[in-house]
Amino acid sequence: MSDTDLHELGLLGDGCGSALVRADGTIEWCCLPRFDSGSCFGALLDGEQGGFCSIELDGSDAERGAARYADGSLVHVVDLAGGAGRVRVEDALAPGKQRLARVVHVLSGRCDVVVRIVARFDYGQTRPWLHRHDEHRAWIVGGDDALIVSTDGTIVRCGDHELQVHARVGTGERLQVSIASCRPEDAATLTADARCTAAADIRDALSWTRRWWADAEAGTDDAAVVRSALTLKALVYERTGAVVAAPTTSLTEALDGGRTWDYRYAWVRDATWTSRALAALGITGVGDAFSAFVMRASAGHADDMQVVYGVGGERRLHEHEVSLAGWRGVGPVRVGNAAEQQIQRDEAGEILQQCRQRHERGHRFDDDEWRFISRVLDRVARHWHEPDRGFWELRGEPRQFVYSKAACFAALDAGLAIAAAQRPQASTAGWHEAREAARETVLDAGFEVERGVFRQAVGRPDLDATALLLPHTGVVEWTDPRMRSTVDVLADALGEDGLLRRYDTVDGLPGREGCFLACSFWLAECLARQGRLDAATEVFERAMETASPLGLFSEEYDTRAGVAVGNYPQALTHLAHVSAAVALGRHRSD
Repeated sequence: MSDTDLHELGLLGDGCGSALVRADGTIEWCCLPRFDSGSCFGALLDGEQGGFCSIELDGSDAERGAARYADGSLVHVVDLAGGAGRVRVEDALAPGKQRLARVVHVLSGRCDVVVRIVARFDYGQTRPWLHRHDEHRAWIVGGDDALIVSTDGTIVRCGDHELQVHARVGTGERLQVSIASCRPEDAATLTADARCTAAADIRDALSWTRRWWADAEAGTDDAAVVRSALTLKALVYERTGAVVAAPTTSLTEALDGGRTWDYRYAWVRDATWTSRALAALGITGVGDAFSAFVMRASAGHADDMQVVYGVGGERRLHEHEVSLAGWRGVGPVRVGNAAEQQIQRDEAGEILQQCRQRHERGHRFDDDEWRFISRVLDRVARHWHEPDRGFWELRGEPRQFVYSKAACFAALDAGLAIAAAQRPQASTAGWHEAREAARETVLDAGFEVERGVFRQAVGRPDLDATALLLPHTGVVEWTDPRMRSTVDVLADALGEDGLLRRYDTVDGLPGREGCFLACSFWLAECLARQGRLDAATEVFERAMETASPLGLFSEEYDTRAGVAVGNYPQALTHLAHVSAAVALGRHRSD
């Protein structure tokens, strides 16, 4: 089992796959060539079976300093000390190359450095076959996975399933190690031609993110917001425009058991919200790419839209379990996600609001794009009144979720706006009628007058933090008295140690989950947009206390244990952080 504190981990990303590196220089999680590939290093989920890549100095674990990112980048840096010297370790994934780059710089003294490469493919299920081509090159193969190791040190084979890179380096010198993903049938040929380029890869990673940030002309110099934006960039699969919810699977939301899910896929909701958050900073390309991705993945047919897709547009994400102990010994470890089969009516609202933003930036939808949009509108008009699984993908009986109704209103409202400007000849009467009916349902049946709060679902008393999102759909204003009272009721009923739980529903799942961090940022944004800046700042600063030293947020936070829980880092938390920070900044300056 692994009991790594999530706040010790830094994210590496290259626009294709991901890795998590611990503050002592150990790679505990790595999926290449894609986010949803089987892990090659998975010690985060099982310290014995999962595999890792670690660094030892002078024959023992190194004493570590504070980890950090090189400014404005996804290059992870940490200083380590051994018995005879100090080193600086730089780690990155080479942009677009599916290659892990590790460079050990000696700051003082002379060190015997050992890099242990203990790969375990397919979530620890496959112990690999190793081949040492020469002292600087080797390949690692198992099933349909392969890695090529190249270095300016010396490769040593240790038993059947571990490689080590050895080097004795002094002040001003460095050790480079590259670990590249490839197809197993190509491993031998590519290894023969391999040259270690780790230092150059680090430079490329630095310029990749810094160039993106400079080109974006983002309107902030807030270091925490910059880190959230860079984290969101790291979660974009650049080949298709898909945005993953998190780079990990099965990091439990409940320390006492259960609530383990695979988040390495592209949810329509999370991805469109990511693009909205980045657009608030002046970064617009992510949303345009994802809109095109959804149209392709659904083959242009509204009835074939799914809640979630694989990063390549895959529609089948069969959920199954693998034999790993789980983070903190909590399982099961899941691969895939059964949400692919769910009906969640809010996804149409998210994608059409994204289309509306493209329209407002001057995009003219061609005939094929409009056909897709109009069919989505027809689908919403036919089905908005039906129950679904809701924002939280509850696995019990479908309900009449209020947020889903509001999102359907948003879809119809956005579509009507596009039609009025670009397709005035379109037949829109049915869309108008459905929009007004959805609005009425939210504002009447969705609001409980006695307590003064928007409910989770029509006809039920449960409370839900998604009510804080209703103004984003346009169905109600931020400053509406019903929203002001909803904010107060939810803060009181769902609050816990200054943070917010997501609902008070008995959801039938095992264990007690932590506070859902995005919800706290939603509360801060609501308060800021209502002009209640002191309260907004207090909530915002409490949520900021749950960030890691590197500025990364998990999905949830267990206030009793004082630890981050859930998949990490979590796109939904980071985008909510950006939105809240922007709202606070704007209202403070008014």
